Order: sequence, then structure tokens, then C-alpha cells
Amino acid sequence: MFINKELIILELQADSKADAIRKLAMKADSSGKLYSLEQYVDSVMARENEYSTGVGNGIAIPHGKSSGVKEAVIVFGKLKTPLEWESLDGNLVEMIFLLGVPEENVDNLHLKILSQLSRRLMDDNFVQTIKCAVSNEDVLRALENINPNNA
Repeated sequence: MFINKELIILELQADSKADAIRKLAMKADSSGKLYSLEQYVDSVMARENEYSTGVGNGIAIPHGKSSGVKEAVIVFGKLKTPLEWESLDGNLVEMIFLLGVPEENVDNLHLKILSQLSRRLMDDNFVQTIKCAVSNEDVLRALENINPNNA
């Protein structure tokens, strides 16, 4: 699994999109998923500058392929205060799924993870479950079926 309870922040305090991305990336780094925090954050921000990863419904999925990533990872954050993210629907972002994959990205792993996550995010029950999660275990249970090896 690409996420564990240490990679979930239910009360993320961030002042900006860049601040939120950095704080979530620091979780990936402290969990041993990164070779280089800076390389990874740079790749995510470069991707974000191409176009916003705010997909609507209060959700953003920033992501990056980077040689700074040791192994594929998902870090989840629920913001204490919603942030402007230039989302497709114009709404503020409340929840962030930060994805990281190694540069070599064997078998288009990031596309498989994005595809599975995006499909789940179209399910209103799933989104509501995540929004109402009160523990890291709640989030983990909701995400447990995301497995790009089955894509």
C-alpha cells in the first residue's frame, strides 16, 4: 500500500498551496519515501504551475514524478482552513491527496494511481466518507482498495 496512517494529516494547517504541498511532502520524507525533499517539491510545484490540480469538490491531487522519490507514495491532508487552489470548479480546497512516484515510473504507475483515485473521487459516498473521517484509520480504510497493480 502506498499510504499508511503516518502519511495522513487530519488537521493540516497551511497558509498557501505551496505551504500545504511542502508540509505533506515532509511527511513523505520523514516516512522514508523520498531521497530528496527539495527535488520532489520542485517537481510537484513545476507540475502545479503547468495547471492546477484542484479537481473540484474541495479536492486537489498535486503530484510529481521525481528522482527525489524513492518509492510511490500517497500523502493525505485535510485542511483546517480551506485554501485557494485555482480549482476547476472555482471552489476552495479542503482535502489534498499528494502523490509521488519515482522518475523512472515503471508501468506508468502515477497514471494508474491517479486513475484509481479519480474513479473513487467520483463516488459521492467515498468523498463523504473522507470528508467526515475523524481518524487516520478512517481515511486508511477508505483508501485501502487503491492498488495500481490491479489497474
